[in-house]
Order: sequence, then C-alpha cells, then structure tokens
Amino acid sequence: MFRLKLLTDPRWANIAEDNLEEILTDHAWCEQKAATNAIGLITMVPEHTDMVTELLAIAQEELDHFNQVHEIIKKRGGVLGRTRKDDYVNDLIKFLVKGGHRDEQIIDKMLFAAMIEARSCERFKVLTENIKDEELKQFYHDLMVSEANHYTTFIGFARELGDPEKVNKRWEEWLEYEANIMKSYGNKETIHG
Repeated sequence: MFRLKLLTDPRWANIAEDNLEEILTDHAWCEQKAATNAIGLITMVPEHTDMVTELLAIAQEELDHFNQVHEIIKKRGGVLGRTRKDDYVNDLIKFLVKGGHRDEQIIDKMLFAAMIEARSCERFKVLTENIKDEELKQFYHDLMVSEANHYTTFIGFARELGDPEKVNKRWEEWLEYEANIMKSYGNKETIHG
C-alpha cells in the first residue's frame, strides 16, 4: 500500500525488544509530535472545514496513543523520560519544499506527514510480527491499522489540494528520498531509528 522502497530488516525488532523501555519512551514522544504536526496542519488549511475536522480527529487520536503508551510505561514500572530527537524526521524535513507557492508547501507537508505515518505503520508491522511480548504485539497491531488510516488521509488531502498527477509524481520523489535516508537507519531502539 505504501510502496516503501526499502523495508525494515526484521532484526530491528530484536534491537527494539532488547530495550523496550527506550522504544516505548521514544514511541510516546513520536505520538506527541504527530499530534502537534496535525495541529500545525490545521493552521495551514483553516478554510477547508472537512480537513480541519479530520485533522482534529487525528490530533486527538495521536494524543490518545501518547496516553496509551504512557500507561504501558507506567504499568511496567517505568517513567516517560525526556523527549527524544528524531533524526529520521529531521532528515525528512530537509526534503520539504522551501519557498514557492503556499499550496505547494501545504501539499508537501501533507506528503511529509504521510511518509512518517507510512514508515511508522511499517515499523509497527515489523514489531507485531517479530517481538515476543504479547501485550505489545497486539498494541502495535492496533496502532498499525490507525497509522495506515492516517497515511491514507494525508495522501488524500494532498491529492485534493493539488493536481493528483503532480502529487503522485512528488510522492514518488518522497519515496526515493526516504529510501536513501533509510539506508542509515534500522540499528537503534527508536521507532524510526
């Protein structure tokens, strides 16, 4: 569905499972950042009522995921810990359209969000299929479905705001760029690392 060009090596799940406390903290902060991103997108499309409504729902869902991860951390006797830098997301930011027409910037921000959701979904699938922790297997399966829906929403918004053919071409560029940066990821106990 996402057409990611470089899939995660399943052995990444072993790295994650060896330090669940760290992966859970990193994941919690990823959810908080996703909620913040959805709110930021609302400020870019206030004239699109249907989009605002959907983005509000996504922001609320991401905050709910943040809360769910926090509850798992607490249940396991841990603490949230400080926010983590997300090198993957920072690398994606470098590819965003700079300058140009406002609509192009908005479309690219939608594709940026779609890319993060696509990779997160793919990572959750790897966790679901490869970790031994049954509670987290089910949790990540449920989140995988949610992230797939968010991906579809962001791609749909981009196509709604721009010429679908141009958006699809730009998405192909995003896929190529993301595959190149992913070559240096997959060796840390972070959701995107």
